[in-house]
Amino acid sequence: MINILVSNDDGVSAPGIIALTEALAEFASVLTVAPDRNCSGASNSLTLTNPLRINNLENGYISVNGTPTDCVHLAIRQLCKIEPDIVVSGINAGANMGDDTLYSGTIAAAMEGRFLGLPAMAISLVGKQLQHYQTAAVYAVKILKSLIENPIASNQILNVNVPDLPLEQIKGIKVTRLGARHKAEGMIKTQDPAGKDIYWLGPVGAEQDAGEGTDFGAVAQGYVSITPLTVDLTAYNQLQQLADWVEKI
Repeated sequence: MINILVSNDDGVSAPGIIALTEALAEFASVLTVAPDRNCSGASNSLTLTNPLRINNLENGYISVNGTPTDCVHLAIRQLCKIEPDIVVSGINAGANMGDDTLYSGTIAAAMEGRFLGLPAMAISLVGKQLQHYQTAAVYAVKILKSLIENPIASNQILNVNVPDLPLEQIKGIKVTRLGARHKAEGMIKTQDPAGKDIYWLGPVGAEQDAGEGTDFGAVAQGYVSITPLTVDLTAYNQLQQLADWVEKI
């Protein structure tokens, strides 16, 4: 039996992580370690100035007063009796496509698994009502089983986005690249009860690069999108141009 570590950024009680854990537990030994609260947008942040505390829940899950990255790091280095064979993050409540991947705690949890030498996958449910977590869970199992049997390159993370549709309405799977959004809307300025100014992030920008071949395009057409992400952020195609530029300094 394989050993799977499950985490997320929506919190240990989120419906997505429950659906994912239950689906994977049908064929694997699963340890679920996740934040004790919603940490959406936490990206790859680590808690460095405060101690981490765990809470063993009645359902067997473990909550942590830290970020998604904290959870995966702590689980692999301290909590797992047997090192996991793979790390799976999700099912996220909402898309992780295009530019959003840079901010995503869901992606970061998977990335931390990869940093620590393990295969990793992140999975998200894309829609407004978010009713069909079971659809995403079915595809998580399908993709995960294939990933175990046919491992991908060690420097990659699979980023999976599933349309919020009944299972029978999913058209299939497409391998995609990240799309892009327009710049985000401005900050929203309001006031607290004391009359002091407070600010909220504005809505995300509309899709800009969302054509054929992108994650946005595939999901909009009713397909599951799989995008391989790499941890190495080096812009290799710019190295020589930058070297030429440096010569002029």
